[in-house]
Amino acid sequence: ILNSTSLGREESKKIKQDIYNYDLTQYCMLVLRQDHSRLHGGWAIAAQLAEILSHCCVGLEVKEDTEEFYKKFLPSAIDNLLFLGRRLQARFIRAIKDEENQDFLRWFQTVTDAICWLFGGHIQLAACVLQNDHFLQLLITDDVETAVIMMSVLHNILRVNSSVLLQVDEETLHSVLDELVYKLSSTTNPVVGNAATKLLLLVAKFCKQLVKLLTARYKGLKGLLSKQWTGKGFDRDLSQLLDLLDLEQSSGKGEMQRQHQAACIIQATWRGFLTRKRLKKLPQAVTALQRSFRAKREQELQHLKKRKEDEALKLQMQLQRQRAMRLFHERQLALLEIIHASQVNKYMEEMEGKSALTIQRFWRGYRARRNFHQQRQSLKEYKAAVVIQRAACKFLEKRRRRRPLSSWKDPKGLTDEQRLALQQKVDDYIKLHPASQMSEEMSKELHMQAQEKLAQFLLRSRLDQRATQRRETLLAQVNTDVELLMNAPGLAEIMEKDLDVFRSRSIPVATKARQSHNTMLKYTRCPWWKKLGDEFVEDDVIPDDALNAELGTLFIGGRK
Repeated sequence: ILNSTSLGREESKKIKQDIYNYDLTQYCMLVLRQDHSRLHGGWAIAAQLAEILSHCCVGLEVKEDTEEFYKKFLPSAIDNLLFLGRRLQARFIRAIKDEENQDFLRWFQTVTDAICWLFGGHIQLAACVLQNDHFLQLLITDDVETAVIMMSVLHNILRVNSSVLLQVDEETLHSVLDELVYKLSSTTNPVVGNAATKLLLLVAKFCKQLVKLLTARYKGLKGLLSKQWTGKGFDRDLSQLLDLLDLEQSSGKGEMQRQHQAACIIQATWRGFLTRKRLKKLPQAVTALQRSFRAKREQELQHLKKRKEDEALKLQMQLQRQRAMRLFHERQLALLEIIHASQVNKYMEEMEGKSALTIQRFWRGYRARRNFHQQRQSLKEYKAAVVIQRAACKFLEKRRRRRPLSSWKDPKGLTDEQRLALQQKVDDYIKLHPASQMSEEMSKELHMQAQEKLAQFLLRSRLDQRATQRRETLLAQVNTDVELLMNAPGLAEIMEKDLDVFRSRSIPVATKARQSHNTMLKYTRCPWWKKLGDEFVEDDVIPDDALNAELGTLFIGGRK
């Protein structure tokens, strides 16, 4: 409708007035802030909305709230358009395919044209464009095509309002001029050089006051232009700019002035580098923030998942306990139905005794495991100390044996005075402690009593030893029988060959002897690196740990 040629001037104004009254322009301005990458053809639509917004705002006569329209709505529209341009520029730089690259460049050109059309219809927006942070960030780029487009926008701003550079603040003016000089000093592309040269020439023609700023702030600009950009195809504009600079510098240039000019160029380059570096770090900061947010969210999800799993496990264990308790009660009721009434009390007493034994067994096992875990470190330290002490004692014994005997030296003799003093001390001690005398008969009687007591002790110890051996043998036999009974099949599944285990005593004894023999052979055949902790043990002694690990539940000498 806006591009229709059949509409007259009054009809076009009426349509724009209706669009503004129905808040369609506000809607277009707000939509420009959204992310259009998730929509199919979103960036093309955003570029079209930018064009529609600029055409609707130019030629519009607002009768109500004019102050809000000119001081709030139009600056907001400029800011949103520049923000959209920044997004398109970033995606154009990151685009890989040539087709996408050309599309983003075309949409970027459309948005910049909309900006030019908007401040062309409203001249007061030229200063607003220059003072906007997005415009400076759009201008500071190393991409040739978007940089040329942005310099063309700046060229249109100067043509629309030639005194706009005098209306903005000093920091904005210096930033724009620094970027133009930086592009002349850092690139060799003639397109960029031509655009930057034309801009500086336009600034020097329209604003005579800025020529002095150029000559004072950028003292090496004339030498840079004459050496680097002569013969690049725009010598006419270049010579005009050099003439203007020469006219301003006709008062004379000294050594201090050239040094100041060089310092200004270095500062401009350094400021451009710092600004470019700061702008490059912004995506990294956003990426780091997103990464930390995703990590925190992932941690919360894992914590929630773990809590749900714990709750599900707790519920499952509770259900299993209830099911086991129900089965236990059902089994008890079934047994009570089978057992005679006179045997119920006896059965209940047996069940209570078994339950108490089970509880005690589990409690003792838990307590033993807890004590073992608490004493494991001290036991390990004790064993290590024993090994170290054994090794040290053996080392000292070997060293003592290898030590050569020292040659005999005669003791120093005593003098006569020392001999007399020593003899006097001996006599005095004998007088004070006289020796007890015993007759020969008393000595023989005492000897006979000692011999009788020794014989009685030996006889009694031999009998006790035999009784102990017999008791250990019976205990080992009982333990073996208990294990055989526990491992035996039920009465419904027993075979005739299973009875031989209980009829003959030789089968379990032979099995136990064979397993013990195999364990000893396996220990003797172990490689040397498995015996590093046993280098101070006798060769014919087998550690109890190795025997216990292999024998398992066999009983040797009454011990499991």
